Amino acid sequence: QVQLVESGGGLVQPGGSLRLSCAASGFTVSSYAMGWFRRAPGKEREFVSGIAWSGGTRYVDSVKGRFTISGDNAKNTVYLQMNSLKPEDTGVYFCARGPGPYAINYNPTVSSVYNYWGQGTQVTVSS
Repeated sequence: QVQLVESGGGLVQPGGSLRLSCAASGFTVSSYAMGWFRRAPGKEREFVSGIAWSGGTRYVDSVKGRFTISGDNAKNTVYLQMNSLKPEDTGVYFCARGPGPYAINYNPTVSSVYNYWGQGTQVTVSS
């Protein structure tokens, strides 16, 4: 059974860093597209970053140069390293499993291509 469990959220000051983890079970993350989404207060869920089974990555413009997505095959975990955090990064961050195994020709920024979601972890950036 597929499960995704996020962790690593918390309260951080502007300019600080956090690393989110998404521990997966029931499948191998290296064979699937994986993504991170967030939902800010009063806003709809939006794409933040994605990583393909091939290792290719994608980011929303607002986090480019600050966030890095990566995977650890041995731990079957996907990470989102977030640096230089801003108040507008505040929200609930969700990990999701996308198409696979070894899927191609999909848009990683569209939430409907992801079929399994974690419960989310809260990130609050505030002084």
